[in-house]
Amino acid sequence: MAINDLPDLRIFLAAPRGFCAGVERAILIVERAIEKYGAPVYVRHEIVHNRHVVEGLRKKGAIFVQEIDEAPDDRPIIFSAHGVPKSVPKNASKRNMIFFDATCPLVSKVHREAEHHVKKGAHIILIGHQGHPEVIGTMGQVEEGTITLVQDLADVEKLQFSDAQNLAYVSQTTLSVDDTKEIIKALQKKFPHIQNPKKEDICYATTNRQLAVKAAAAAADLLLIVGAPNSSNSLRLKDVGLKVGCKKSYLIQTADDIQWHWFDGVKNMALSAGASAPEILVQQVIDECEKRFNISVEMIKQAEENLSFKLPRGLVA
Repeated sequence: MAINDLPDLRIFLAAPRGFCAGVERAILIVERAIEKYGAPVYVRHEIVHNRHVVEGLRKKGAIFVQEIDEAPDDRPIIFSAHGVPKSVPKNASKRNMIFFDATCPLVSKVHREAEHHVKKGAHIILIGHQGHPEVIGTMGQVEEGTITLVQDLADVEKLQFSDAQNLAYVSQTTLSVDDTKEIIKALQKKFPHIQNPKKEDICYATTNRQLAVKAAAAAADLLLIVGAPNSSNSLRLKDVGLKVGCKKSYLIQTADDIQWHWFDGVKNMALSAGASAPEILVQQVIDECEKRFNISVEMIKQAEENLSFKLPRGLVA
Protein backbone atom coordinates (compact mmCIF):
# COMPACT_ATOMS: atom_id res chain seq x y z
CA MET A 1 0.00 0.00 0.00
CA ALA A 2 1.39 3.39 -0.99
CA ILE A 3 1.65 6.45 1.24
CA ASN A 4 -1.69 7.85 0.01
CA ASP A 5 -3.45 4.64 1.13
CA LEU A 6 -4.68 3.86 -2.38
CA PRO A 7 -4.13 0.26 -3.48
CA ASP A 8 -1.61 -0.49 -6.21
CA LEU A 9 -2.79 -1.46 -9.69
CA ARG A 10 -0.54 -2.56 -12.50
CA ILE A 11 -2.04 -2.00 -15.96
CA PHE A 12 -0.83 -4.08 -18.90
CA LEU A 13 -1.73 -1.96 -21.93
CA ALA A 14 -2.00 -4.09 -25.05
CA ALA A 15 -0.56 -2.80 -28.32
CA PRO A 16 -1.63 -2.52 -31.01
CA ARG A 17 -5.18 -1.62 -29.99
CA GLY A 18 -7.97 0.66 -31.18
CA PHE A 19 -8.37 2.10 -34.66
CA CYS A 20 -7.19 0.05 -37.63
CA ALA A 21 -6.51 1.39 -41.13
CA GLY A 22 -9.96 0.43 -42.41
CA VAL A 23 -11.71 2.29 -39.60
CA GLU A 24 -9.52 5.37 -40.01
CA ARG A 25 -10.31 5.41 -43.74
CA ALA A 26 -14.06 5.03 -43.18
CA ILE A 27 -14.22 7.89 -40.67
CA LEU A 28 -12.12 10.11 -42.94
CA ILE A 29 -14.45 9.38 -45.88
CA VAL A 30 -17.41 10.74 -43.89
CA GLU A 31 -15.45 13.80 -42.73
CA ARG A 32 -14.15 14.59 -46.24
CA ALA A 33 -17.63 14.16 -47.75
CA ILE A 34 -19.05 16.67 -45.24
CA GLU A 35 -16.22 19.10 -46.05
CA LYS A 36 -16.79 18.76 -49.80
CA TYR A 37 -20.59 18.65 -50.00
CA GLY A 38 -21.64 20.31 -46.76
CA ALA A 39 -24.09 18.88 -44.25
CA PRO A 40 -26.01 16.72 -44.23
CA VAL A 41 -24.25 13.67 -45.62
CA TYR A 42 -26.07 10.36 -45.19
CA VAL A 43 -24.46 7.14 -43.96
CA ARG A 44 -26.04 3.71 -44.38
CA HIS A 45 -25.71 1.94 -41.01
CA GLU A 46 -23.11 2.89 -38.40
CA ILE A 47 -19.95 3.78 -40.30
CA VAL A 48 -18.08 1.68 -37.71
CA HIS A 49 -19.37 -0.02 -34.57
CA ASN A 50 -18.66 2.67 -31.99
CA ARG A 51 -21.15 5.02 -30.36
CA HIS A 52 -18.53 7.69 -29.60
CA VAL A 53 -17.43 7.80 -33.26
CA VAL A 54 -20.99 7.83 -34.59
CA GLU A 55 -22.08 10.65 -32.25
CA GLY A 56 -19.00 12.68 -33.18
CA LEU A 57 -19.78 12.38 -36.88
CA ARG A 58 -23.45 13.15 -36.26
CA LYS A 59 -22.44 16.45 -34.65
CA LYS A 60 -20.40 17.26 -37.77
CA GLY A 61 -23.38 16.71 -40.06
CA ALA A 62 -23.74 12.99 -40.75
CA ILE A 63 -27.21 11.43 -40.72
CA PHE A 64 -27.27 7.68 -40.14
CA VAL A 65 -29.97 5.59 -41.81
CA GLN A 66 -30.70 1.88 -42.04
CA GLU A 67 -31.39 1.81 -45.79
CA ILE A 68 -30.75 4.20 -48.66
CA ASP A 69 -34.53 4.56 -49.15
CA GLU A 70 -34.41 6.86 -46.10
CA ALA A 71 -31.97 9.23 -47.84
CA PRO A 72 -32.89 11.86 -50.47
CA ASP A 73 -31.60 11.57 -54.05
CA ASP A 74 -29.75 14.90 -53.93
CA ARG A 75 -27.43 14.27 -50.96
CA PRO A 76 -24.32 12.06 -50.83
CA ILE A 77 -24.56 8.70 -49.10
CA ILE A 78 -21.74 6.57 -47.70
CA PHE A 79 -21.73 2.81 -47.17
CA SER A 80 -20.23 1.54 -43.92
CA ALA A 81 -16.82 -0.10 -43.42
CA HIS A 82 -18.45 -3.52 -43.02
CA GLY A 83 -19.45 -3.77 -46.68
CA VAL A 84 -22.82 -3.96 -48.43
CA PRO A 85 -24.60 -6.35 -50.79
CA LYS A 86 -24.22 -5.50 -54.48
CA SER A 87 -27.87 -4.45 -54.58
CA VAL A 88 -27.13 -1.35 -52.46
CA PRO A 89 -24.76 0.54 -54.84
CA LYS A 90 -26.89 -0.72 -57.74
CA ASN A 91 -29.96 0.96 -56.27
CA ALA A 92 -28.00 4.13 -55.52
CA SER A 93 -26.83 4.26 -59.15
CA LYS A 94 -30.40 3.86 -60.38
CA ARG A 95 -31.34 6.92 -58.36
CA ASN A 96 -28.30 8.87 -59.65
CA MET A 97 -27.10 9.39 -56.09
CA ILE A 98 -23.60 10.48 -55.22
CA PHE A 99 -22.25 7.63 -53.13
CA PHE A 100 -18.96 6.57 -51.58
CA ASP A 101 -18.12 3.05 -50.48
CA ALA A 102 -16.23 3.00 -47.18
CA THR A 103 -15.98 -0.80 -47.17
CA CYS A 104 -12.62 -1.82 -45.69
CA PRO A 105 -10.36 -2.96 -48.56
CA LEU A 106 -9.67 -6.19 -46.66
CA VAL A 107 -13.40 -6.93 -46.61
CA SER A 108 -13.56 -6.07 -50.33
CA LYS A 109 -10.82 -8.68 -50.86
CA VAL A 110 -13.13 -11.34 -49.41
CA HIS A 111 -15.93 -10.11 -51.69
CA ARG A 112 -13.72 -10.52 -54.78
CA GLU A 113 -12.62 -13.98 -53.62
CA ALA A 114 -16.24 -15.11 -53.31
CA GLU A 115 -17.09 -13.75 -56.74
CA HIS A 116 -14.03 -15.40 -58.29
CA HIS A 117 -14.85 -18.81 -56.86
CA VAL A 118 -18.49 -18.65 -57.96
CA LYS A 119 -17.44 -17.67 -61.50
CA LYS A 120 -15.25 -20.77 -61.51
CA GLY A 121 -18.27 -22.89 -60.56
CA ALA A 122 -17.53 -23.34 -56.86
CA HIS A 123 -19.97 -23.26 -53.98
CA ILE A 124 -18.77 -20.96 -51.17
CA ILE A 125 -18.65 -21.86 -47.48
CA LEU A 126 -18.57 -18.60 -45.52
CA ILE A 127 -17.28 -18.77 -41.94
CA GLY A 128 -18.92 -15.97 -39.98
CA HIS A 129 -21.63 -14.76 -37.62
CA GLN A 130 -25.19 -14.75 -38.89
CA GLY A 131 -26.70 -11.27 -39.11
CA HIS A 132 -23.39 -9.40 -38.88
CA PRO A 133 -23.28 -6.58 -41.49
CA GLU A 134 -20.04 -7.94 -42.95
CA VAL A 135 -21.58 -11.38 -43.46
CA ILE A 136 -24.70 -9.87 -45.04
CA GLY A 137 -22.47 -7.85 -47.37
CA THR A 138 -20.35 -10.84 -48.38
CA MET A 139 -23.36 -13.06 -49.00
CA GLY A 140 -24.82 -10.27 -51.12
CA GLN A 141 -21.91 -10.39 -53.58
CA VAL A 142 -23.04 -13.64 -55.18
CA GLU A 143 -26.30 -15.20 -56.29
CA GLU A 144 -28.53 -16.75 -53.66
CA GLY A 145 -27.88 -20.47 -53.38
CA THR A 146 -24.16 -20.21 -54.17
CA ILE A 147 -22.99 -19.50 -50.61
CA THR A 148 -23.57 -21.28 -47.28
CA LEU A 149 -22.85 -19.79 -43.86
CA VAL A 150 -21.23 -21.82 -41.08
CA GLN A 151 -20.79 -20.36 -37.59
CA ASP A 152 -19.22 -23.24 -35.69
CA LEU A 153 -18.10 -26.88 -35.79
CA ALA A 154 -21.69 -28.09 -35.42
CA ASP A 155 -22.63 -26.27 -38.63
CA VAL A 156 -19.72 -27.93 -40.46
CA GLU A 157 -20.99 -31.35 -39.33
CA LYS A 158 -24.39 -30.60 -40.86
CA LEU A 159 -23.01 -29.81 -44.35
CA GLN A 160 -24.20 -32.32 -46.93
CA PHE A 161 -21.98 -31.62 -49.95
CA SER A 162 -20.36 -34.51 -51.82
CA ASP A 163 -16.59 -35.05 -51.97
CA ALA A 164 -16.71 -34.41 -55.71
CA GLN A 165 -18.41 -31.00 -55.41
CA ASN A 166 -16.38 -27.89 -56.19
CA LEU A 167 -16.11 -26.06 -52.84
CA ALA A 168 -14.19 -23.05 -51.53
CA TYR A 169 -14.24 -21.22 -48.21
CA VAL A 170 -13.89 -17.58 -47.17
CA SER A 171 -14.30 -15.99 -43.74
CA GLN A 172 -15.44 -12.87 -41.98
CA THR A 173 -12.40 -10.67 -41.27
CA THR A 174 -13.04 -10.10 -37.54
CA LEU A 175 -13.34 -13.63 -36.17
CA SER A 176 -11.38 -15.37 -33.43
CA VAL A 177 -8.18 -16.59 -35.05
CA ASP A 178 -8.08 -19.76 -32.93
CA ASP A 179 -11.76 -20.65 -33.35
CA THR A 180 -11.61 -20.10 -37.10
CA LYS A 181 -8.56 -22.37 -37.42
CA GLU A 182 -10.57 -25.17 -35.82
CA ILE A 183 -13.47 -24.63 -38.24
CA ILE A 184 -11.09 -24.59 -41.22
CA LYS A 185 -9.47 -27.84 -40.03
CA ALA A 186 -12.92 -29.44 -39.80
CA LEU A 187 -13.84 -28.23 -43.31
CA GLN A 188 -10.57 -29.54 -44.77
CA LYS A 189 -11.02 -32.88 -43.05
CA LYS A 190 -14.58 -33.27 -44.29
CA PHE A 191 -13.87 -31.88 -47.78
CA PRO A 192 -10.18 -32.55 -48.58
CA HIS A 193 -10.38 -30.73 -51.93
CA ILE A 194 -11.95 -27.51 -50.60
CA GLN A 195 -10.15 -24.41 -51.93
CA ASN A 196 -8.68 -21.97 -49.44
CA PRO A 197 -8.09 -18.21 -49.80
CA LYS A 198 -4.76 -17.24 -51.37
CA LYS A 199 -4.17 -15.05 -48.33
CA GLU A 200 -5.66 -15.30 -44.83
CA ASP A 201 -9.10 -13.62 -44.67
CA ILE A 202 -8.96 -12.63 -40.98
CA CYS A 203 -7.42 -9.18 -41.18
CA TYR A 204 -4.04 -8.13 -39.80
CA ALA A 205 -5.65 -5.81 -37.23
CA THR A 206 -7.87 -8.53 -35.78
CA THR A 207 -4.90 -10.92 -35.56
CA ASN A 208 -2.55 -8.35 -34.01
CA ARG A 209 -5.07 -7.23 -31.39
CA GLN A 210 -5.83 -10.80 -30.37
CA LEU A 211 -2.12 -11.59 -30.02
CA ALA A 212 -1.58 -8.49 -27.89
CA VAL A 213 -4.54 -9.30 -25.64
CA LYS A 214 -3.28 -12.87 -25.19
CA ALA A 215 0.07 -11.54 -24.03
CA ALA A 216 -1.38 -8.86 -21.74
CA ALA A 217 -4.22 -10.92 -20.24
CA ALA A 218 -2.11 -13.98 -19.48
CA ALA A 219 -0.54 -12.18 -16.50
CA ALA A 220 -3.68 -10.28 -15.43
CA ASP A 221 -6.50 -10.83 -12.94
CA LEU A 222 -8.91 -8.67 -14.93
CA LEU A 223 -9.25 -7.72 -18.62
CA LEU A 224 -11.17 -4.70 -19.89
CA ILE A 225 -11.89 -4.27 -23.59
CA VAL A 226 -13.14 -0.92 -24.79
CA GLY A 227 -15.57 -1.50 -27.63
CA ALA A 228 -19.19 -1.74 -28.71
CA PRO A 229 -21.43 -4.71 -27.85
CA ASN A 230 -22.19 -5.16 -31.58
CA SER A 231 -18.51 -5.08 -32.55
CA SER A 232 -17.40 -8.57 -33.56
CA ASN A 233 -13.68 -7.92 -33.16
CA SER A 234 -14.19 -6.39 -29.69
CA LEU A 235 -16.26 -9.36 -28.51
CA ARG A 236 -13.55 -11.73 -29.73
CA LEU A 237 -10.93 -9.82 -27.70
CA LYS A 238 -13.01 -10.30 -24.55
CA ASP A 239 -13.25 -14.03 -25.28
CA VAL A 240 -9.54 -14.38 -26.04
CA GLY A 241 -8.67 -13.06 -22.58
CA LEU A 242 -10.74 -15.74 -20.88
CA LYS A 243 -9.17 -18.45 -23.02
CA VAL A 244 -5.65 -17.57 -21.86
CA GLY A 245 -6.67 -17.86 -18.22
CA CYS A 246 -7.72 -14.35 -17.19
CA LYS A 247 -10.53 -14.98 -14.71
CA LYS A 248 -12.54 -11.82 -15.36
CA SER A 249 -13.05 -10.21 -18.77
CA TYR A 250 -15.50 -7.42 -19.59
CA LEU A 251 -16.47 -5.38 -22.64
CA ILE A 252 -17.19 -1.72 -21.88
CA GLN A 253 -18.19 1.11 -24.19
CA THR A 254 -16.73 3.83 -21.94
CA ALA A 255 -15.21 4.20 -18.47
CA ASP A 256 -18.74 4.92 -17.18
CA ASP A 257 -19.58 1.22 -17.71
CA ILE A 258 -16.96 0.01 -15.23
CA GLN A 259 -18.30 -1.74 -12.14
CA TRP A 260 -15.61 -1.06 -9.59
CA HIS A 261 -16.34 -4.23 -7.62
CA TRP A 262 -14.75 -6.04 -10.60
CA PHE A 263 -11.43 -4.83 -9.13
CA ASP A 264 -11.87 -6.61 -5.80
CA GLY A 265 -8.68 -8.60 -5.25
CA VAL A 266 -7.21 -7.39 -8.56
CA LYS A 267 -3.56 -6.37 -8.66
CA ASN A 268 -2.93 -6.66 -12.42
CA MET A 269 -5.33 -5.45 -15.11
CA ALA A 270 -5.01 -5.88 -18.88
CA LEU A 271 -6.52 -3.20 -21.10
CA SER A 272 -7.17 -3.03 -24.84
CA ALA A 273 -9.68 -1.70 -27.36
CA GLY A 274 -11.46 -3.00 -30.42
CA ALA A 275 -10.57 -1.77 -33.90
CA SER A 276 -13.31 0.87 -33.94
CA ALA A 277 -12.67 2.34 -30.48
CA PRO A 278 -10.79 5.67 -30.29
CA GLU A 279 -7.78 6.00 -28.02
CA ILE A 280 -9.44 8.76 -25.98
CA LEU A 281 -11.79 6.14 -24.50
CA VAL A 282 -8.83 3.99 -23.42
CA GLN A 283 -7.20 7.00 -21.78
CA GLN A 284 -10.42 7.78 -19.91
CA VAL A 285 -10.34 4.26 -18.40
CA ILE A 286 -6.76 4.84 -17.26
CA ASP A 287 -7.72 8.25 -15.82
CA GLU A 288 -10.60 6.75 -13.82
CA CYS A 289 -8.32 4.02 -12.49
CA GLU A 290 -5.81 6.65 -11.43
CA LYS A 291 -8.45 8.24 -9.17
CA ARG A 292 -8.82 4.97 -7.25
CA PHE A 293 -5.41 3.30 -7.43
CA ASN A 294 -1.70 3.96 -7.53
CA ILE A 295 -1.29 2.84 -11.11
CA SER A 296 1.71 1.79 -13.13
CA VAL A 297 1.29 1.25 -16.86
CA GLU A 298 3.31 -1.29 -18.82
CA MET A 299 2.98 -1.51 -22.60
CA ILE A 300 2.69 -5.06 -23.98
CA LYS A 301 3.55 -4.63 -27.65
CA GLN A 302 3.16 -7.45 -30.15
CA ALA A 303 3.33 -5.75 -33.56
CA GLU A 304 3.93 -2.51 -35.44
CA GLU A 305 1.14 -1.24 -37.70
CA ASN A 306 1.79 1.32 -40.42
CA LEU A 307 -0.73 0.35 -43.08
CA SER A 308 -2.99 2.99 -44.64
CA PHE A 309 -5.65 2.77 -47.34
CA LYS A 310 -6.40 5.24 -50.14
CA LEU A 311 -9.55 7.32 -50.12
CA PRO A 312 -12.05 7.17 -53.01
CA ARG A 313 -10.99 9.41 -55.92
CA GLY A 314 -13.71 11.98 -55.36
CA LEU A 315 -12.53 12.69 -51.81
CA VAL A 316 -8.76 12.92 -52.24
CA ALA A 317 -7.58 16.34 -51.02
